[in-house]
Amino acid sequence: MTQKLNRHGIPVRSIRNAALAALAADLPSPILADVTGMHRHTALRWVAYARRDWAEYIAARAEGKSGDVVPAAD
Repeated sequence: MTQKLNRHGIPVRSIRNAALAALAADLPSPILADVTGMHRHTALRWVAYARRDWAEYIAARAEGKSGDVVPAAD
């Protein structure tokens, strides 16, 4: 199924990850693990990712720092 959708230009992985991030932002990790069937440690990592504070990344972008921050293409 994934291959068929990808052939038609539907990016399954990114859509799946976006859906998981949205769930992880709203649910505690034990509930996320139960609902999705994922391991509790994996659910904990998703919840931590979804609640990450992006302020440091945004500040680095604003200052134009190099490194692992990729500058925006204008």
